Amino acid sequence: MFKKHACYLSLCLLVAPLVATADEVPVEPSNPVQLALAQLSSVCPGLATQLDTTAELRLQDFYQQQGNVGLWSEDGRREALQGQLLLLADDGLDPAHYRLPDAVASANVLCTDFETTQHYLQALHDLHYGRLQQSHYEPLWHSQPPSEDPALAVLALANTGLADMPAAFDQARPGAELYRSLRKAYAAQRLQPLPQWGVVADGPLLRPGREDPRVPALARRLLSGGYLASLPTGPAHLYGNDLVTAVKSFQASHSLQADGVIGPGTVAELNVSPAVRREQLRVNLERFRWLAQDLEPDGILVNVAAAQLSVYQGGVPVWQTRLQVGRAERQTPLLKSRITRLTLNPTWTIPPTIMREDKLPAIRLNPEYLRQQNLKVLDSEGRALSPEQVDWSRPGNILLRQDAGPRNPLGRIVLRFPNPFSVYLHDTPSQPLFSKGPRAFSSGCVRVEQPMVLRDLLVNPAEKARTEELLATGVTHEFRLATPVPVLLGYWTVQVDSQGALLYAPDIYSRDGVLLKALGAVL
Repeated sequence: MFKKHACYLSLCLLVAPLVATADEVPVEPSNPVQLALAQLSSVCPGLATQLDTTAELRLQDFYQQQGNVGLWSEDGRREALQGQLLLLADDGLDPAHYRLPDAVASANVLCTDFETTQHYLQALHDLHYGRLQQSHYEPLWHSQPPSEDPALAVLALANTGLADMPAAFDQARPGAELYRSLRKAYAAQRLQPLPQWGVVADGPLLRPGREDPRVPALARRLLSGGYLASLPTGPAHLYGNDLVTAVKSFQASHSLQADGVIGPGTVAELNVSPAVRREQLRVNLERFRWLAQDLEPDGILVNVAAAQLSVYQGGVPVWQTRLQVGRAERQTPLLKSRITRLTLNPTWTIPPTIMREDKLPAIRLNPEYLRQQNLKVLDSEGRALSPEQVDWSRPGNILLRQDAGPRNPLGRIVLRFPNPFSVYLHDTPSQPLFSKGPRAFSSGCVRVEQPMVLRDLLVNPAEKARTEELLATGVTHEFRLATPVPVLLGYWTVQVDSQGALLYAPDIYSRDGVLLKALGAVL
């Protein structure tokens, strides 16, 4: 390892051509590190081409905070950094992306110092915020801009690391249980040989008690996945009780309807390869790095992929319920906002997309559709129109509205929060659909099972009593919450459940593959 004084002398010699010559007006000599950073494209052209403006400014700011001196000549500091970079494999990040330059072989001491620092800062950033840019892959809309400045946060972590490298990386690593538990599971899996299982062929619905030539392959698949202790005895093609129990367990752990009936959805999940399953953990570690920036200890967290809502209090989930979310062609958007009011006994004004793509074609086919659906026609000012007044081939700027009542698609209550997508959480009369899985049935809004229990968790006793009175009137009321409640709609396809087991969700919007490709090759 080179010594500090020798390093500093090398820095001075390296940047000497950049300072004023004897024929020029004498100036106060600049600090060699500061001068080199200002002329990075000339001093370290290889490094400069790798940095965007943000990264270059971050590098300059960090050295300025440290007094513009070399940082990696102290015994042990570089080795401590190397050790933490190797541990990034447990976070699903590839340590090769942060490979340090060879300090002994390099003739350019200054550039080696800069490059080491750049990898250090980048690793802390990627561990804290994610390697990929969320806005490019799965944009999440915010009702209020995030308060944390990423550049300042990374520099603060990096300052800690110069004295205690493990502490800096542990602070950069998201502290949310969603992340920590999945990291632990991935760290254990990546060191194990991949299990092997074959493909279960497509075919007709397979119900309990039936016979099917696919049953032996199904049994082997469930045995390899740990859902069977041993292959069942009895007729080879009989879909018997032991297999049915194992299939129900598999379906429950993959967010499917746990009825033991094997249809296309169950076959598709059975046939996801072991390698893809492992990489699914890695993809979702990246998502949880994004998500960690928006998690709050109290509020509502929605997993769109699993169609599940959790209420958090003090950083702990205290209640969960099932949801119905947007279909693939009308996806539920990802967003962070605050629930500010409840609409009690809501009417339903049909959104433009549903009006254009669903309602108008139905009205043109069936003149009785408006009456059958209890829909009123209004002009742009909200005045009632007779359906006969409207040219349904060119209806113009009209509204369709359904009165409050048991057939209203919004049920008895809507939970509203500011967003540009016209989506909200709401009750629904379509209760049987909550037993299905996956539950991607809506046009983007989120239907909530047991919405009154959710209301009870968001309001104080006086608010609960008042909303009950208003609901009993049957009249539409807008009720503003005394304390707005954070709501975060995210998307992830695997997590660790409360028993420590992996719980998967179908990738209903086909996003995992895109992220996996962007993250790079398998570790």
